Amino acid sequence: MPQSCPLAFRQIDGTIARINAMSVFLLSLLSVFIPEPLILLVLGFDFMIRLYGNRRFSPVFQVSTLLQRVLGLKSEMVDAGAKRLASHFGLFFVFAALVSHLAGLTEVMYAIVAVFLFCLSLELLFGYCIGCKIYFIYRKFVPERR
Repeated sequence: MPQSCPLAFRQIDGTIARINAMSVFLLSLLSVFIPEPLILLVLGFDFMIRLYGNRRFSPVFQVSTLLQRVLGLKSEMVDAGAKRLASHFGLFFVFAALVSHLAGLTEVMYAIVAVFLFCLSLELLFGYCIGCKIYFIYRKFVPERR
């Protein structure tokens, strides 16, 4: 079985997705230095808006499109499947960090955010998607339904 990312057969702007990742990275990092659950809550709502609502209402998406326009960055169209999977993982990390923080498990929250920041930095710096690797392993054990 060749290693692959999930395909949605729908294209999105990869440049905006990368700027989104940078914004999420910075907000997650901010949550470490300012341990305020509101930051994680806002980040979680933003992930939910992008995943289950209309992404145009997402503050992170709006900032990303503005930055792309202001900086004159070119669009690079990519399949939406891998980016959607990464957003699901991001929502999971943010939710887990928020629950840990609210439960008073600050060290656990820091560990979760550190892993999340590591995954985000791999995507930002090298274009390496941990989510795609996890998806590949998952597909080995759970075949796709037809």
